[in-house]
Formats: sequence, C-alpha cells, structure tokens
Amino acid sequence: MELRTYLRHFDYALLAAVLGLIVYGMVIIYSATHSDPNLSSPYYYIKIQAVAAIIGAILLLVVAMIDFRGLRAYRLHMYGGVVGLMLLVFVVGAAARGGQRWIGLGFFNLQPSEVAKVVMILVTSSFLASRRRGDLESRTTLITLGYVMLPALLVFLQPDFGTALVLVAEAVALLFVYGTRLLHFVLMAAALSAGLLLMIELLPAVGIQLLKSYQIDRLLVFLHPGNDPGGAGFQLLQSKIAIGSGMLTGKGLYHGTQTQLNFLPEHHTDFIFSVLGEELGFLGVAALLALYVVIIWRGLRIAIISGSMFGSLVAAGVVSMLVFQVFVNIGMTVGIMPITGIPLPFMSYGGSSMVANLIAVGLLESVHIRSRLIGDRRYARAKNAA
Repeated sequence: MELRTYLRHFDYALLAAVLGLIVYGMVIIYSATHSDPNLSSPYYYIKIQAVAAIIGAILLLVVAMIDFRGLRAYRLHMYGGVVGLMLLVFVVGAAARGGQRWIGLGFFNLQPSEVAKVVMILVTSSFLASRRRGDLESRTTLITLGYVMLPALLVFLQPDFGTALVLVAEAVALLFVYGTRLLHFVLMAAALSAGLLLMIELLPAVGIQLLKSYQIDRLLVFLHPGNDPGGAGFQLLQSKIAIGSGMLTGKGLYHGTQTQLNFLPEHHTDFIFSVLGEELGFLGVAALLALYVVIIWRGLRIAIISGSMFGSLVAAGVVSMLVFQVFVNIGMTVGIMPITGIPLPFMSYGGSSMVANLIAVGLLESVHIRSRLIGDRRYARAKNAA
C-alpha cells in the first residue's frame, strides 16, 4: 500500500496535540533548569529530551505503519520479553535515587518499567479480545490480574510504586471496557485497600517492611504536609506555594521564585506541573489541560470507531494509561493525591517515558489507520454494489 494512503488516514489532531505538549514541556524544562550551576550547558536537559522525542517520533511512525492486529499472535512473546527485561534490571541495572530501575545502553538509559506500560496494554488487550464476554467471567478477571501482577510486582520491588499502580490501573480500565461486572471492581477495590493497609500499618508493626519508609511518608504526607515541613512534607508544601503564587497569568518564564531559587525539588521531573503553575499561572495550566483533553478525546474516538474489540481495547488502554498518569501527577502536586513519583506525560523530563508514550500514540494511530481503511473498503463495496 502506498505511503500516501497511510498518511491520509493519520489522526493529525492527535499528533498536533502531542507535538504541542512536547514543545511545551521543553520550554518549561528549560525554564526550570537553565540556571543550574552544575550543568555543563543550560540546554543540557532539553537536548536529551529532544533526542528522546526524535527517537520516539520515529518509533511512532513505525508502529503506526504496522497492522496492530498482527501483534495478537505475539502476546506471550511480548509478555516474556517484558518480564525478562524486568528481571534483567536486578542483574545489570543502574541504581539511582534509592532505586534500581535503569539499564545502561551507553547512549541511553532504558527504564524497562516504561516499556512495560505499553507492552502490558497489548498483552492484556489481546487476552481479553480472545475471550467471549459472559463466558467464565470470574476466571477471565483473575487471569487478567494474574498477567499484570508479575510485572507489577517486579516494578514494585525496584522500588517503583507509582509505575506499579499504572500497570494495575491499565488492567482495571481494560476490564471495564471489556464489560466486567461491577462486583469484580468492588472486590478489586477492597483487595487493594486491604493490601495498602497491610503494607502501611500492619506489616511494619511486626517488623516486615515491604514499602520503604520514604514511600510510606510520601503516601501519607498529603493528608498532613504541615506535620513535617522540613522533611516528607517539604516537596508538597513548596509545590502548593508555587502553584498558588502563579495566580491567573503567572510570574513569567524564568521568574518563578520557588523554581529558580531551588526551593522546589524535582522541578524538571515529577513536579514540572508546579513550575508551569508558578510561571504561567492558571492560563498556562488551562492550555496544558486543553492539549490533554484533545488527546483523550481523539483516543476515545479511536476506541469507538475501531472495527474490532482488540483495537478498542488497545486504544482504551492507551487513554487510561495517559489519564491515570495526568490525574495522579497533577493531583500530587496540588495535594489531593499521594506523592508516588509518576511523571507528567510528554512534559516531565525522562527519555524512557517520552519514547514509551510516543510508541503508545503510534498504537493509537495504527488503530485509527486500520479503522479508516476498513471504512474506505466498505464504502467502495457499497458504491460498486449500487
């Protein structure tokens, strides 16, 4: 098939919103880091981010050209590959910031948990699409959760609690789109609540520490950040001060005091939304959210027009992954969600995250292109029949 046929069926509104977020993110990253005296160049971070964006864009195009339906045959291969990568982290992974999450490739540090976010959408969607709704429904739910639990556990042990939650959220969203009964979600919510209570309260009381102490502090500090303003609550307090001080139009790029004076930790990664809120204010935040709304709208539209259950599940899985990360990241910066270290898609600095998110967009485009091609064929047949 000719390249121009594929290009004609791209969702360019989706691509434009993604490009807008990437450029927006680089502007805010530069504002947050350009005055760092420890950097060899004020453009250090955005150069790396730009390279990741270029690599991700190339992979987006490659994935978009591939017929996503053919990936169903490789479900177990993909699952085995991602589990193998997770295990490899514990053998050759590089340790940083209290965790062992990256595999050094010389020119690039690969974070396998970011790859797992995308791969598990394909694996779970493939499995659910092969099951007829209503048949052995409880077994389907348990097998789906079983698929996601192993990579989620390996991510949790790195430790990366936030990404483990993303994997679980993807599975829950796909089960919802698949049509799982409400009772199953009630039971899952109860199990998750019981698990958190066990890890935070009960097991530490008997000397078993599954969560690191700093992770527990992060999970609980959003309830009472003022109790430890110099410790676990420092990030949240500084974040809320930064966002609140931005008001309507912000203090202007390069003029945010919390950011430029380094009161705000992790300002180019987990707390980049706080930088945006301080320097560009409510209007800057509104522009950011508008771009996310376009991506969510186009993703949901692709899920609806897809000609197959597999395509609908893949598109819904990508949307759920992005929505969950946006909601949790923004929520933790304003104090309504625990601090879990989840990056803001296309905005936070991070090569692996950027590449993985762009590959996910490539999957959306692949579903969109095939849906449009199927529609063209149906129209041609109807026209010929008439």
